[in-house]
Amino acid sequence: MPWRTAPADRAAGVLPDPYRVWLSEVMLQQTTVAAVKDYFHRFTARWPTVGDLAAAADAEVMGEWAGLGYYARARNLLKCARAVVADHGGVFPTTREGLLTLPGIGPYTASAVASIAYDEAATVVDGNVERVMARLHHVETPLPTAKQELTELAASLTPKVRPGDYAQAVMDLGATICTPRKPACGICPWMADCAARAAGVQAELPRKLAKPEKPTRHGTVWLAYRGQDWLLETRPERGLLGGMLGFPGDGWDGAGGQPPLPLAWQRVAEVRHTFTHFHLILDVHLARAPEDAQPNRGVFVPHRQFRPADLPTVMRKAYDLASSTILPR
Repeated sequence: MPWRTAPADRAAGVLPDPYRVWLSEVMLQQTTVAAVKDYFHRFTARWPTVGDLAAAADAEVMGEWAGLGYYARARNLLKCARAVVADHGGVFPTTREGLLTLPGIGPYTASAVASIAYDEAATVVDGNVERVMARLHHVETPLPTAKQELTELAASLTPKVRPGDYAQAVMDLGATICTPRKPACGICPWMADCAARAAGVQAELPRKLAKPEKPTRHGTVWLAYRGQDWLLETRPERGLLGGMLGFPGDGWDGAGGQPPLPLAWQRVAEVRHTFTHFHLILDVHLARAPEDAQPNRGVFVPHRQFRPADLPTVMRKAYDLASSTILPR
């Protein structure tokens, strides 16, 4: 993984970069390693230090983040980088408690950075570690009820020596061997000590409480074009897709609103998207605007300044659908 420092390198004196550790951990929240790698490479190439990121324009960072989801993370990323520069001279705090004072850093991320970057014996617990602990100690209590118990069990095993290497090893164990389905117990270094394996229930753990069915929301999105320019707006800082570029819409996010222009809107189709807590069905409406059009929300963005890749996924789906229906001339 591009953000890792190998144990042999660390033993030779090569220390992990807290910026890269922090960036990777924020990106990896609710996301897979495979999805994150390209984003991580692009971010660190464009903004190689926390100072570079802190100085970046919000729109540029949000654009690079587009498609990775959970956009509050990108907003918090900028807030945190700017706090590190403004309040800490561009150097991340070296302790878990110090890291917790930064915006957007919670207990897990603080523990991960403190452990991996600074070798503090902080307990790092992600979904992989929870699964390993539940099986190793045969914890039948379902998640999320069992979180505190599993954290305490993980803390009891966190060593004082090389805690960063240990934390990454346990996370990797859960990701590659102690997997959710068909764990590879035959090659697990904790095979002999695993209480769930001894009871023959390792594949059933951790148990989880049944999740409520996701509701479905409906809404409208209006796509107006003028020549090769599209009508776009920056969404409010707070709320769904906060701070992201998008098309005016109504009905799905609680914000409400009217069409941005009195045009002959044509419903072209619908797009579907799933967020963490709900499914979304958006009716896509398309219209061509006259050259002198004055929208009541949003602005027409010149095509040279607009990259569809900068849109969040649901808006990109709407754009792809609309642009394939009628290409602006």
